[in-house]
Amino acid sequence: MTWTKNILKYHFGLKTDIPLPDNVEWLFPYENEETKRCMTEFYDRFYNDRKQRVILLGINPGRFGAGVTGVPFTDPVLLETACQISNDFHKRRELSSAFVYEFINALGGVEQFCHNFYITSICPLGFIKDGKNYNYYDSRALQEAVLPMILDNLKTQISFGASTEVAYSMGKGKNFKFLKALNDKYKLFERVVALPHPRWVMQYKLKLKDTFVEEYVTALGGHL
Repeated sequence: MTWTKNILKYHFGLKTDIPLPDNVEWLFPYENEETKRCMTEFYDRFYNDRKQRVILLGINPGRFGAGVTGVPFTDPVLLETACQISNDFHKRRELSSAFVYEFINALGGVEQFCHNFYITSICPLGFIKDGKNYNYYDSRALQEAVLPMILDNLKTQISFGASTEVAYSMGKGKNFKFLKALNDKYKLFERVVALPHPRWVMQYKLKLKDTFVEEYVTALGGHL
């Protein structure tokens, strides 16, 4: 099957039947018909083939990006302006999305980027605690609860046609540490390379943003 068919079938079939600890709740956007429509249009447009791609792995979907649009690191504004997919979502911007589309544009734009790369997350569903984003690694109990889902997620999405030569962790801290340990054990990729997390750049290192965009361009440019 094409990337499009695999991606949509997998994500639309995800379940939230794993009990979560510590009052953590699932972020599950796939009951929303507008999310499903936008995802279908996005992946039909940019991933309707069987070409091998290099995978970039974020943490898990957030409530203002993929938790709304279903497209990783893509808020409703950039879904409309950069991807040319009109939508009925509240047009709230998201910091990580802004950074991601800067390096996407620096690498030739959305179409060229998607032709060569696939952005997804280590954990396919996101989490909310006390009304805020929560990450799979924020508690040991949560990490252990969703580990089977994470392993299935990585193996399944590799099967879509991802290169196993290298995977890029979007995050040099806990996300990379977790992915590297998992990869050391299960040998999913030949190597895992860490890149700075977009939100960390935008929130803490904004004055150096162009330097970090160039770090992405340097790392990914050889795969074009």
